[in-house]
Amino acid sequence: MMLGYKSNNHVVYSCKYHVIWCPKYRRKVLVGDIAKRLEEIMRKTALKYRAEISALEIVPDQVHLLCEVDPQFGIHRFVKRIKAVTSHVLRKEFVSLRKRLPSLWTNSYLVSTVGGAPLEVMKQYVENQKNV
Repeated sequence: MMLGYKSNNHVVYSCKYHVIWCPKYRRKVLVGDIAKRLEEIMRKTALKYRAEISALEIVPDQVHLLCEVDPQFGIHRFVKRIKAVTSHVLRKEFVSLRKRLPSLWTNSYLVSTVGGAPLEVMKQYVENQKNV
């Protein structure tokens, strides 16, 4: 396996993303125990869906996530799941969130790819296909 790459069902990949999303109305609710619990839930959910969180920054009105996701699962599906799970659990555990917001997250998010494969890695992959 090439350094820094993963594989799954005939796919060799390195799909890293920077994802940002906000609470509904940009409310500054991601503080204290809520922020701590959010991080716990996100890390647990990432493990469940075999995603890797490289970095996570939670500020009062937004979440910045640097992650790697299997392309067969997809970044859109992963973001939808992590937002759904965190919203459900946090609103259940913190009554103040249910009172202040009709839903925890906005429907939108920003996603951007991070990095890329150097030409030498691509050449190595193509060369290795001769032996498959």
